[in-house]
Amino acid sequence: MKFNYGKIFLLGFGFFGVSIIWGVYNAFVPVFLADKFHLAPAWIGFFMTLDNIAALFIQPPVGAWSDRLRTPLGRRLPFVLIGAPVGAVAFGLIPLAMALPLFVACTSTLLLSMAFWRTPVVALMPDITPSQYRSQANGIINFMGGVGSILSFIGGAALYKMNPAFPFWMGSGMVILAAILVLAFIREPKEYGDTEKQPGMLASLAEVLKDKDKSALRLLLAIFFWFIGYTAIEAFFTLYAKNQLGMNEADGSRLLGHLSLFFVLFALVAGAVGAKFGRRRTIMTGVLLLAVLIACMYFLPVATLTTVLTKLPVLGTIPVISLFLMAAGIGWAFININSLPMVVDMTTSARLGTYTGLYYLFSTLSAIVGPNVNGWVIQLTGNNYNTIMLIAPVFMLVAFVLMAGVRRGEASQALA
Repeated sequence: MKFNYGKIFLLGFGFFGVSIIWGVYNAFVPVFLADKFHLAPAWIGFFMTLDNIAALFIQPPVGAWSDRLRTPLGRRLPFVLIGAPVGAVAFGLIPLAMALPLFVACTSTLLLSMAFWRTPVVALMPDITPSQYRSQANGIINFMGGVGSILSFIGGAALYKMNPAFPFWMGSGMVILAAILVLAFIREPKEYGDTEKQPGMLASLAEVLKDKDKSALRLLLAIFFWFIGYTAIEAFFTLYAKNQLGMNEADGSRLLGHLSLFFVLFALVAGAVGAKFGRRRTIMTGVLLLAVLIACMYFLPVATLTTVLTKLPVLGTIPVISLFLMAAGIGWAFININSLPMVVDMTTSARLGTYTGLYYLFSTLSAIVGPNVNGWVIQLTGNNYNTIMLIAPVFMLVAFVLMAGVRRGEASQALA
């Protein structure tokens, strides 16, 4: 198996489509819930975890199922063929729903369909990439995903001003295009190893829990805690910008675009740094950087954070908070690019989908806990959206301590 940059970039279009969908969803669905349906922050927090509840029950077993599936198209691509078009149609209908039950029906269909194909398309990366190149490959895929996020936040903000439905229709079209490119150009390996006798997701989780070397467990728990901090902020950031910083929804979305831009710019760098200096060390650097930056956003006055420094083409107005978000994008790249390769390099090629599913099990659990915890904290503190910037660093520091005890997952220690 050889490393092919072209194939990895093409595979990245799958993640590109996923990122556009979730970027638009996270930026504007909370606004619909608050303004159109008048839900309280705690209910918005719960609603924004429904995608993760769906993913929790679907993504891990689908990952294990894709390890065992055999079709002429392959073991991963059939999930893309079914899930992508269904999700695209449901996503395009969300802004047209004027009644809450219809809105819930559209979002639920989207959540189920996206959960159905995400793990298989991500598992394709280690399928077609040798162990020593997986950090670099994950950097390329996340670079493509980051481009999708930028398009969703910055392009979506411009389209939202024209018509609130336009960002959703853009997302639907892009996810269809992304799926077509993946299905047309990616060919799966013909040999997968002996998966018939391999344990499934639950049995693999039991192995992790019983293993005397707690590296895998520590890594998965660290993923859980750092995603609590990150996804909780992401789910409420548009409302934070509106209520704490005094900005409009489109400007809040654009600020997230600044974070995504620097995530994209440093995605390839983060993969190379992880390969050269070690994945664990790179992740720990990113976690510590992110904790400090988020804490600064809590303690600095609003007047300082919103002070305009300059105005740039495409990016628009650059306030002080943009600098913190840009640096946070770098920290998040160091973390996110190297974590999945660490997880899959703790197992064999026959079980890549199963361990990808474990990665999503823990990240999804955290994405359920995070917005709910922060929704209640916001509500209990009198709708003080700034409190999310105080809680997130605590979870990041817990993840930092857990990562200090991880001893496996580097490329040189990958199993055959």
